[in-house]
Amino acid sequence: MPTLLYLHGFRSSPQSAKARATAQRVEQINQQRTRQGQPPLRWLCPQLPPSPREAMTLCLDLLGNVRGDDLCLIGSSLGGFYATWLAHTLQARAALLNPAVDPARDLRGQIGTLAAWHDPALQFSFTAAHVEELHALEVGDLHAPVPNPQRYFAIIAQGDEVLNWREMAARYRGAQCSVLPGGDHALSDYAERHLDPVLRWCLNPASNDF
Repeated sequence: MPTLLYLHGFRSSPQSAKARATAQRVEQINQQRTRQGQPPLRWLCPQLPPSPREAMTLCLDLLGNVRGDDLCLIGSSLGGFYATWLAHTLQARAALLNPAVDPARDLRGQIGTLAAWHDPALQFSFTAAHVEELHALEVGDLHAPVPNPQRYFAIIAQGDEVLNWREMAARYRGAQCSVLPGGDHALSDYAERHLDPVLRWCLNPASNDF
């Protein structure tokens, strides 16, 4: 059964606009696949814990023996960094949405008690130990292109107000990249403009059909 695993960003959740739009589109695709006698896609979109190590353990537990061509990952921001590690580890493919390149560096200033974006009442601690856990998930040299770039499809907005688009483009050089003029970190036009190309690439990168 083909499996899609969506990984949200830092302080985000499965309630993010991109995660919810992707889940709704996958549900529509599964209805179509059922009518055509095809097996449904397995959709996974967990709430990731603040600990990167625990987040990856959770993902590996959810996936079980799924890997390789049976798996595709979609990762946004910090989720893109996680998706890169999982794709490298499980020999799978990943679609990356403004992926974080060096989150240990970028998030060091966030150490402390933080609130979740979609539920401010939900607070969690982000610690120096979590920063070190991010270092442990780095794939190769972060200043060099990612190994096996053919595994990745990256959407990179030049107008990203959080991450450096040039750093993202350099890290995923050799991958299939869509570098957008303008745009923003959230990819506000994701559902209208990018969602179907992402799913098309995830499910059958050699075809324009689901």
